[in-house]
Amino acid sequence: MEFRYSREVDLTVYETDGLDYGIPLRVHNDPLEEVNGTLRAQRDWTKYIQPVMGYNGNLGDPYSFMSVTVPECLPDRLEIISYANEYAFLYDDWMESFDLKKDLGENGVFLEAFGAGALEGKNDPKARPEKRLQSQVLSEMMAKDPERARTTMKAWAGFVQSASKTRSSPFETLDQYMPARAIDAGEGIWFGTLTFGMGLTIPDDEFDLCTKLARPAYIALGLVNDLYSWEKERAASVQAGHDYVFNAIWVIMKERSVGEEEAKKICHKEIIKAISTYCRTLEETKNDLSLSHDLRMYLEAVLLSYIGNLVWSIYCPRYREF
Repeated sequence: MEFRYSREVDLTVYETDGLDYGIPLRVHNDPLEEVNGTLRAQRDWTKYIQPVMGYNGNLGDPYSFMSVTVPECLPDRLEIISYANEYAFLYDDWMESFDLKKDLGENGVFLEAFGAGALEGKNDPKARPEKRLQSQVLSEMMAKDPERARTTMKAWAGFVQSASKTRSSPFETLDQYMPARAIDAGEGIWFGTLTFGMGLTIPDDEFDLCTKLARPAYIALGLVNDLYSWEKERAASVQAGHDYVFNAIWVIMKERSVGEEEAKKICHKEIIKAISTYCRTLEETKNDLSLSHDLRMYLEAVLLSYIGNLVWSIYCPRYREF
């Protein structure tokens, strides 16, 4: 990949807990755009849904989420994808405060905001406020790139539909959990984020292959999230009155009858296994001219997302407050 909008970070100035697998961290050259988009999302959430004060989402010190997970984002798109991702963080935390089986599975209250109507980009004044904000995001994305904006929003809708199923009941084994975690980690929504942010188009006849090739990276991403968000997610589950946590640490503890620390060590090993598999895949495909240029770019971008997500997870206030 030709790097045009990011710089490599000196590997001596950040920690990786041994999970980097030699992958260099890159950061966007204009991180202020992420700050602008993130704070605008918080202001809108405060205005239309509920007050946001001292919220921990995208932003971190010294690394903010979008700047290190999509370091090659086109400069004029970093602000809007940062807005969209902060909205997703806010929405996810909001959902965690409810009984998902009741509110998401039975009533479908939250899914309303992500239905097919969202793709029309119309701002219905009678719609739920979270749906209106989503329509606003879509309108801004459509103004820049209609085709990829639609791809992104369809992926977003599909993600929420899948999440409503994967989180509805606990998993008994890690082998059962990991494919579901890849989906829940945002495999679909992140596909939309990367392709829109970087201006990529994956041909329809390569979509299934793209998903298959990228799956190990999304498993690694999901497990990294589980490892560092464990305390936050456990606390949220307790608060919501759930008797399980949708997290690999919980699954490992139950399946293998081990404590938290041992479960974290096992999760660490599984992350290395998944990302090493993905790195081998990249090595095999990077010069394969039978694959489209944009597919190969996308696969490299997912690798940058992995290391960016890892370093952000270690330092971010979102997880460190627990």
